[in-house]
Amino acid sequence: MAASMSYRAGVMWGLTNTTRPRIASHCLTMRRSALLWTRLQPSAGYKIGNGAVTVDVGTRKMEISSGKLARFADGCAVVKLGDTSVMVTAVSKTKPAPAQFLPLVVDYRQKAAAAGRIPTNYLRRETGPTDHEILTSRIIDRSIRPLFPTGYYYDTQILCNLLAVDGVNVPDVLAINGASAALALSDIPWNGPVGAVRVGLVDGEFIINPTRKEMSSSLLNLVITGGTQSQIVMIEAAAENVLQQDFCHAIKLGVKHSQQIIQGIQQLVKEHGNTKRSIQKTFLAPAEIVECAKQYSSEKIYAVFTDFTHDKISRDDAINKIRLETEEILKERFPEAEPFLIMESFSVVSKEVFRNLVLNEFRRCDGRDLTSLRNISSEVDLYKPLHGSALFQRGQTQVLCTVTFDSIESSMKADHISTALSGVKDKNFMLHYEFPPYATNETGRTMGINRRELGHGALAEKALRPVIPKDYPFTIRVTSEVLESNGSSSMASACGGSLALMDAGVPISAPVAGVAIGLITKYDPEKNGEIQDYRLLTDILGIEDYNGDMDFKMAGTNKGITALQADIKIPGLPLKIVMEAVQQATVARKEILQIMNKSISKPRTNKKENSPVVETVQVPLSKRVRFVGPGGYNLKKLQAETGVSVTQVDEETFSVFAPTPSAMHEAREFISEICKDDQEHQLEFGAIYTATITEIRDIGVMVKLYQNMTPVLLHNSQLDLRKIKHPSALGLEVGQQIQVKYFGRDPTDGRMRLSRKVLQSPAATVIKSLNDRNSIA
Repeated sequence: MAASMSYRAGVMWGLTNTTRPRIASHCLTMRRSALLWTRLQPSAGYKIGNGAVTVDVGTRKMEISSGKLARFADGCAVVKLGDTSVMVTAVSKTKPAPAQFLPLVVDYRQKAAAAGRIPTNYLRRETGPTDHEILTSRIIDRSIRPLFPTGYYYDTQILCNLLAVDGVNVPDVLAINGASAALALSDIPWNGPVGAVRVGLVDGEFIINPTRKEMSSSLLNLVITGGTQSQIVMIEAAAENVLQQDFCHAIKLGVKHSQQIIQGIQQLVKEHGNTKRSIQKTFLAPAEIVECAKQYSSEKIYAVFTDFTHDKISRDDAINKIRLETEEILKERFPEAEPFLIMESFSVVSKEVFRNLVLNEFRRCDGRDLTSLRNISSEVDLYKPLHGSALFQRGQTQVLCTVTFDSIESSMKADHISTALSGVKDKNFMLHYEFPPYATNETGRTMGINRRELGHGALAEKALRPVIPKDYPFTIRVTSEVLESNGSSSMASACGGSLALMDAGVPISAPVAGVAIGLITKYDPEKNGEIQDYRLLTDILGIEDYNGDMDFKMAGTNKGITALQADIKIPGLPLKIVMEAVQQATVARKEILQIMNKSISKPRTNKKENSPVVETVQVPLSKRVRFVGPGGYNLKKLQAETGVSVTQVDEETFSVFAPTPSAMHEAREFISEICKDDQEHQLEFGAIYTATITEIRDIGVMVKLYQNMTPVLLHNSQLDLRKIKHPSALGLEVGQQIQVKYFGRDPTDGRMRLSRKVLQSPAATVIKSLNDRNSIA
């Protein structure tokens, strides 16, 4: 407004074109300054001063404060536990975005300065987000997204800034609580707050918000976000085969403690919160357009959803055909309606028909009952060159999993910041998930990895990691490529990955299977959105995930649970429904394992012919220099000629990794040739030998005491009693023979110790010759 007024004033006053933008810019700057100053004034509703609340969480205290930092943001909160502090800001635009969804962006970053480190990259500054940062951002997103009002399509950004990290308290759960507090304190419409805690299981005892050290020995890593009235909003868990009853108890315990955090945030909001802004526009389909769409299309949609001969593609095509016909009619009836509202009206009708079919008739669009699995088949050992492979098919979801072994040196190394925050330095097991566009009959980019692929792969990796031997001598990489997708591809990756690991001969403790449980609910609008009725669905399709209220993915063995992830799309679920979902998933998981066992039920006892080999080589200290070679020459030559890699374990032990048994055979011959016995064992300590100079160097001369000996360095300091800077000062030449005294080998590095200098002092010595083997005693 100020800019447009200044432009009109410029026209009236006859100002030049170059002057008008300057005045406009000046007026705009003055308006912004006035606005910022107004937002700082108490009269504008923004409270100046410090506000804090302390919450007892487990055995420790968590502090949540606001009002001191980042006061221009719509909402800001600082959460502190121990000496770890996280600041979270929330900002949402006041004008709707040109989108048909909530454009919510959550960005969690691990700041190097917060951990007292400097980034190790070339620029020495933070660059792109790490995998851990992306996964944490997804957890925060899933914890707050369900509580935004329906139809709120305004650009919203949540930034999590680590202020200080003590290396004891993990900051990710603090960031969830900070996001909850920042949104609750702000004027952004949001139906919170929520509270989040981590639950660990150490020595049979459950611990709330365990320290990093406690987590290293914990059998459970459960992050749970609870809503008001003890409802569950988000669950993310990794477990070491935890029993179902223990897992359910941990969930209940986590919800209980989350209520204390919620009460603390509510008290802070009561004293320092802002009044929620009124929404200019909500993107909800008008009732009259929805009613018109229902009259025309509901019966046709019902016919498609009850035709069980349809598969994913044909069903989508049939629904899209009805959609286009309906939208044309709606455009004629409501010519002034926005295109998005036309499309949304049909989606509302389609979703209602689909959900009523499940709620009222207990039927699903593919003909199954509510607890039945899709048809499952699997096969292993697909391609001989692969170390391990498996193809897992569940309905129209098909996943190809492969296993690749490499040396332990190929393990994934964590950066210094992640190590300081989590304590994890490297890992020798990883699962990479790929979702190409052809899996859903689409085209698109195939380079790079998006957040969804990273999250699905991390979940499948969590499911399989507990059954991998911790002391396995190889680095294992499982790749999961989704070839067809119609729901639950991450759990199919867990199943296929388990089969591929057994095919590769990895001695996993037990096979792993996973399943996704869906939910269809019916709300009672008169009771503040209370769930009046619901149906749980086993092994959901993609359309059931899209039209449903929950995607509850759980994996584990016949004994217990190894991973769980609950994506809840409504503001919260009662504990009763979550407990039923766990039970239903447990029954389905055991049924899937029985089917998988028909392909392979336990790891192969013998590895495949082309599997890599690891052996340890004992190299005596006296031969270590010869084994390594000058500047590591022998090891480099060994790796170049045979393809093996050598890693030093301790002073006399080396680990040799060969990609194939034939490469290991070549490496054995090479090592035997290098370390074969020679005349060195006949050398006598304190005896004098004739050495031949093979090379002149600046620091000394290289000499050999016998013909097949590896030359060793005779340093300048041991050549003469006088101090010399170069061997040429003594007139030494290549091929010349000199007398040296043998003093054995250095106990620290195994180098041969020779001296010419000591022979220049009068002492009784015994001269030995090694040119003639018969002269050796």
